[in-house]
Amino acid sequence: MALRVLVVGGGLMGAAAAWRLSARGHRVTVLERFGPGHDRGSSYGTSRIFRLAYAEPSYTELALRALPLWRRLEEESGQPVLTLTGAVDHGSPRALDRLAEVLGAAGRSARRLSPGEVADRWPGLRADTAALYHPDAGRVHADDAVSALLKAAGQRGAEVRHGVRVTEIRRCGRTGDGVTVLTDADEALTADAVVVAVGGWAPGFLPAMVSGLPPMRVTQEQPVHFPVPDALEWPSFIHHPGAGFRLPGGVYGLGSVDGVKIGLHGVGPVVDPDHRDRTPDPAVTERLRAYAEEWLPGAAGTEPTPLTCLYTTTPDEDFVIDRQGPVTVLAGFSGHGFKFGPAIGDLAADLVEGGPGLPRFALGRTAPAR
Repeated sequence: MALRVLVVGGGLMGAAAAWRLSARGHRVTVLERFGPGHDRGSSYGTSRIFRLAYAEPSYTELALRALPLWRRLEEESGQPVLTLTGAVDHGSPRALDRLAEVLGAAGRSARRLSPGEVADRWPGLRADTAALYHPDAGRVHADDAVSALLKAAGQRGAEVRHGVRVTEIRRCGRTGDGVTVLTDADEALTADAVVVAVGGWAPGFLPAMVSGLPPMRVTQEQPVHFPVPDALEWPSFIHHPGAGFRLPGGVYGLGSVDGVKIGLHGVGPVVDPDHRDRTPDPAVTERLRAYAEEWLPGAAGTEPTPLTCLYTTTPDEDFVIDRQGPVTVLAGFSGHGFKFGPAIGDLAADLVEGGPGLPRFALGRTAPAR
């Protein structure tokens, strides 16, 4: 039976849910507060890492579910979004051992490289102690991915409305069947179900409608782009601390049309998404410039361009993908959710249709899964 579903939030996760729900024949309307391609949240820009390599096997499984869906999205939308360049993890041997173990158990290839072999293949990248190359990785063009998802959803009948701010979500009747969504234009929209995917606005918006949310920390992160001519030929990479490099959380990087992007993971200041100062911090830019001088010979000596974005992080860095009554929640993607987008859209569609969720991502979980 086709359901009437409202999706609140038209960033990556809301767009992915709209695509997968409309693909199953449901009647979908997306309500997005800002305009197309806006830069206020977590889904904008030219690049996000795609990778299968995780220390936790369930994330590798989720990425494997996402990979063919990214390709299906490209076919339906006619828009390329995913480029596989391979990835290099380097640094802590213990971290590399675990990644190799998980990839091997999943039947995916990975190969050990020495720092010299890395330098021969990618002269712009200096590896620390040991390296692991895995080919099923690369980059997703973030802006193009969101627009492709909304386009594909629209082709299947979804309505996408920008410039609509949702002010309240009410469950209908004593049984809680169905919802009424109120907007700042004094509209009252009714539906069988609602999917809420509002990124950094989740901690302030969701507690009124669901229980069991983990605490979520909204931070402003600041990656930079280095203007490297061969940026699109670079692999994605993660420098794990614990060998010759001790910065907590490590550094991630990848090529993009804007240059080689690098960033620190989840170390930015806590912000209010409606009232944040988006001015880049010169100290962070300088720290990343110094990193490039030591570890990225291909970018050394170039002038980086900083940008800011939002992370919404849970204490265990696991996501929230669950349903209570007619409300499905997609939140807390902790700076590493983008690669899974279409698979998370599929999980949302399962939940809307009454299917079970994954315990790792449940509302009300009492302890970190790790």
